[in-house]
Amino acid sequence: MRPRRLTRRDVRIPGIPGKPLAVIGVRRGGKTSFLHQLRADRIADGRPPESQVLLGLEDERLVGMNALDLGWVIEEHARQFPNVRADGLLSVYFDEIQIVTGWESLVHRLVEAQDVDIVISGSSAKLLSQEVATAVRGRLLEVLVHPFSFREVLRHAEAEPTAAWHSLDASERAALDTRLREYLESGGFPEAQGIDFRDRARLLTGYVDTMVLRDVIERHNVSNPTALRALQRHLLSTPGGSFSVQKFYNFLKSQGVPIGKDSLHAYLAHLQDAFLVRVLDMHSTSERQRMVNPRKVYPIDAGLIPLYERPGREHRGRALETAVLLELERREYAVSWLRVGDDREVDFFATRPGESLLVQVCLETTNDATWEREVRALHEAASMHPGAVALLITQDQSPPTRSLPGTLQWCSAVQWLLGKE
Repeated sequence: MRPRRLTRRDVRIPGIPGKPLAVIGVRRGGKTSFLHQLRADRIADGRPPESQVLLGLEDERLVGMNALDLGWVIEEHARQFPNVRADGLLSVYFDEIQIVTGWESLVHRLVEAQDVDIVISGSSAKLLSQEVATAVRGRLLEVLVHPFSFREVLRHAEAEPTAAWHSLDASERAALDTRLREYLESGGFPEAQGIDFRDRARLLTGYVDTMVLRDVIERHNVSNPTALRALQRHLLSTPGGSFSVQKFYNFLKSQGVPIGKDSLHAYLAHLQDAFLVRVLDMHSTSERQRMVNPRKVYPIDAGLIPLYERPGREHRGRALETAVLLELERREYAVSWLRVGDDREVDFFATRPGESLLVQVCLETTNDATWEREVRALHEAASMHPGAVALLITQDQSPPTRSLPGTLQWCSAVQWLLGKE
């Protein structure tokens, strides 16, 4: 296996100096490498290496440490390098901090001291965004790290385009289209890049098993792992599909699996908290409408789809939807799905301050039925939300041969995922 190297991540860091950072994301998705990137950037800016302390708390040499032990390490470092902390140059990176008992109080104390720059990482959205935010009195800035984006995969393979999309010739665009097809099959987990399907399947299946065991069963003391595993397999085998706890409860009941609906709701939240799946509510101004309508569930990475979908089922369209959703989250949109009429849907309704997008994703639009279904739904949604940009994303390299109605816009998936134009 080729040696691991640091691939530059396109992750936006909130521009508020001195604020503690919480780097969150799926296990094995690249958080540790991102911490190394932050550390290297600060050293490159002139800070001495001894001022940048990175502690990987899953290292077997640190197993069993508690908050008091970590506090002693920081104090001992101050004794060894007194000028670093006195000059306000010390940065401490705690990687996977949630495994340390009592870590909240340590982070709170260091933040209160205001002489240490704190960066923490963990594989739980709830653990970091809620509990730590309370511990440090709302002064935590959250940084989300997903597996590699399409551009980061190209960068890792040293194939990132150096020119803007409109400047690329036909052969360069065709090469990027081939790369996108590979990305939709293999996904963005860093260690899964460049290996064959058999090894990738073994690696990614191991990731999922570890997430479910360590980040769900052990962390939340799950009492019915059989039902949890059934839920996990169902969600990963139906990417982008509608999901109802009530219907899945009825299914498990018919199979003789004892479980309560409240437990299923909790298990779904745990899987989302561990970043194994992304769960979208239907967009509505009514809380009741959001609650009674099914949710859409996607995996954290398109590379998981071939492992769990039924053999022979075409999954490229769902993989492209997944890639677009994750890219919207990287770009800091809040995402939901939209129902239009009784039987039509728009894949994503994405919002961030001052901006909203309606996004419909499909592989191609040459089929008449596909055009009628996808474009009609997007056009109707655009009339319902006149302030939103309505965007049709397809894997086609050329615009649709038919005119898009109204204000609808088209973009090829490669161009949109590259994202810098």
